[in-house]
Amino acid sequence: MEWLIWVGAAVSLFGLGGLLYCIKRVWSARKAGLSDDELKDVLRQVVPINTGALFISILGLMVVVIGIAFS
Repeated sequence: MEWLIWVGAAVSLFGLGGLLYCIKRVWSARKAGLSDDELKDVLRQVVPINTGALFISILGLMVVVIGIAFS
């Protein structure tokens, strides 16, 4: 079941990449000096991506825990 740990770690890293993308996108929007409405639009676009990336990371960590438990 060692492969399950590696698959879970890869899925978690994929989710972490999504979270880092969201951080980068919001950070650059803040630095661009956008108006409040434009910044809110960027945040509206980022929130679903952020939520999905967090969910993928959690699933990956669950797979890692299951792999450790079955090992």
